[in-house]
Amino acid sequence: MEQLERKIPPVAVFIVMVVIINYLSRCIHLADLPLPLPGVVFGLCFLLAGGIGIAGVYEFRKADTTVNPVTVDKATSVVDSGIFSYTRNPMYLALFLLLFGYAYWHQNLLGLVISFGFIVYMNRFQIQPEEQALERLFGEEYLDYKQRVRRWI
Repeated sequence: MEQLERKIPPVAVFIVMVVIINYLSRCIHLADLPLPLPGVVFGLCFLLAGGIGIAGVYEFRKADTTVNPVTVDKATSVVDSGIFSYTRNPMYLALFLLLFGYAYWHQNLLGLVISFGFIVYMNRFQIQPEEQALERLFGEEYLDYKQRVRRWI
């Protein structure tokens, strides 16, 4: 499975999961749930994801380092300011929040499970390989950052 490591852009994984959630919510009604306030939850997730995602991109741009998760080897510094002092993966967290909000809006249990599957996939095929590359690039500086800041929240 190593051939999947850092090969599929996270946005592509996100899009595939949106399609799967949409399909499941339309075709498998046995998993439908009567969840309260679906529009409100989706709206809050959308706003929170936008703020977190933009804050992450802003910090990367400010540090003049790559935002491309496929080419993490080109990173020029450990970014630990702003949103990165709370989460090591704000852009991935933002994508998860969008998936969760979308699945909640559809009120489908399988869709919610798929949204959490995003975390599992990202941890194994994107984040762990990224962290290995960053440890090779920045050594003790990155290891110290990992000790101070949680992976997701």
